[in-house]
Amino acid sequence: MSLLLYTLFIPILLFSSPSSSDDLDLYLSDNETAAAATASTLSYRIDCGGEGNSTALPAAAPWLADAFYSGGGAAAVSDPSRFSLPQQRTLRYFPPVASGKKNCYLVPAPAGRYYLRTFTAYGNYDGKLRPPSFDVAVEGTVVFGWRSPWPEAVRFSGAYSDLFVFVGDGEADVCFYSIATDAPVIGTLEIVEIDSSAYNLSGDGIAGGGGEDDENENVLLVNYGRLNCGVDERGLGIDESIDDRFGRAWQSDLAFRVDNSFLSSQLVRNLETRTGVSRANQPPNYFPMKLYQTAVVMPGGIRALEYKIPVDSRLDYMVWLHFAEIDAGVTAAGRRVFDVHINQKNVSRIDIFERVGGFAAFDWQYRVRNLSSTYLSVRLVPVIGDPLLCGLENYALVPKDLQTAQEQVIAMRALKESLRVPERMGWNGDPCAPSSWDAWEGVTCRIDKNRSALVVSQMDLSDNQFSGYIPDSLEASSLQIVLLNDNQLEGQVSEKLYSVGIHGGLIDLTGNKGLCGVPTLPQCSLFWDRGALSTGSKLAIGLSFLVLLTVALLTIFVYHVRKRRNDYNFDIPHNLISTAIAAKRNRYQRQKSALVFEMETQNVSRFPTTLNPL
Repeated sequence: MSLLLYTLFIPILLFSSPSSSDDLDLYLSDNETAAAATASTLSYRIDCGGEGNSTALPAAAPWLADAFYSGGGAAAVSDPSRFSLPQQRTLRYFPPVASGKKNCYLVPAPAGRYYLRTFTAYGNYDGKLRPPSFDVAVEGTVVFGWRSPWPEAVRFSGAYSDLFVFVGDGEADVCFYSIATDAPVIGTLEIVEIDSSAYNLSGDGIAGGGGEDDENENVLLVNYGRLNCGVDERGLGIDESIDDRFGRAWQSDLAFRVDNSFLSSQLVRNLETRTGVSRANQPPNYFPMKLYQTAVVMPGGIRALEYKIPVDSRLDYMVWLHFAEIDAGVTAAGRRVFDVHINQKNVSRIDIFERVGGFAAFDWQYRVRNLSSTYLSVRLVPVIGDPLLCGLENYALVPKDLQTAQEQVIAMRALKESLRVPERMGWNGDPCAPSSWDAWEGVTCRIDKNRSALVVSQMDLSDNQFSGYIPDSLEASSLQIVLLNDNQLEGQVSEKLYSVGIHGGLIDLTGNKGLCGVPTLPQCSLFWDRGALSTGSKLAIGLSFLVLLTVALLTIFVYHVRKRRNDYNFDIPHNLISTAIAAKRNRYQRQKSALVFEMETQNVSRFPTTLNPL
């Protein structure tokens, strides 16, 4: 493991060769927008462990708190006075016992190329005076390795690390892997969308001469040095938030210059101009104007200007050199000519004025393949006049590790959600990647037959007291071994998933009283499946509702038809009713008179009547 310190004040931890919640929910308010570096780019500036959204220097950039990230814990450094920016004074840490060995930030990011930078600080937040050991992976590839003990300056003041990466699956993932019982830490996370053609891997020679798109997408460019020449050692030569469109951090070249003795430093001459430099801030790389307005010159025409940058061996590197003829005394080609030697190999001859004229930016790149040494040497050897250099960048070309097939990522995340997998199991980020670390707990992975992706082949989640149901997406995951026995799962098991055991694999679902629907398990209820109405019951209810609705509509229809027929007036006319009533009254009077007469006749011979005489 290697550490490269950019300056005594802002050290940078670089790539070393060989979260808890799934997602960071991004809160965007009307007043504070976390995604607005420019009108055409997307950016996130995340204050890890911060209590709330804020606007802080430099450049009054909006910082988004990660309070909605549920894993790990928030803390503050023990001595805030050591940190110049407020967002550097808080951090998030991930204790492996509670949060698992793997914790991630998953940040929404449309397909494209991104500049990603982390600020890592320990700051003795836990009072143990022992910084942790852990690895950091970006897009499933381990790129930063932190090992205790950290250098003194880094331990108390923190360090920046950055890279360029292509994101193709809709989210940028940054994951932290705990070593032993150490808790990984992070202070800030910045993700900025850049031009898709930036830092094109076009091969040796002048930049911009074409490229290899597949390699650009499958290689991470990890920063091993970004120098601004001709500025002193007091800090960054460029305020990256103001002067650099991507937010790249540039620093003084002084610490990396070879033969930095007092005599040599007196020989080296710094140039500076306020005159505008053409061809700066141009797409796709947008190198800032300030980079070309300072330069270092080795006078005398007999001494080489040399830099040595610590690196890791057995990797390819991309070197960028930046020039501008800002000496008003050089007015024609052939006045300043020098050779570029990289690791003792003469790779090019440069005449800046001949290439672009005066006060114009000129960028040149060279690819070093399979570097065998632990440092990169860049020497500018004079041919005519004095060598001049404005800036130098060096990036390790780190091949992107294989990632889990996307359909399996979807299936495994659905399984995590349905089974309510606890945070301690570390089911965050990619289920299988990076290959240098173990997959999710209980999950075994392999390379697919096309050697283009990782796939889950053995899943042992037995005897974990999981509850919930088995999601349909797991059917398409091509698992060979599925051990879900002795849990509290429920719902119907699909025949396709069960067929794993029929086609040479192994599946064990015993010990789950709520599972049903396949051999060795009970039949499923008609009405319930996975804690809700089954598909069949939903269909039956739907058909029943349709029948009832049809009957209701028919009833209403018949009623209205009959009512319409009864609307005619069939009542008896009023005069006929009066006549009928009068006739009935007369008939009643006649019947009464006859009855009275008969009773009177009978009473004459029997007993006196009590009726009054008429």
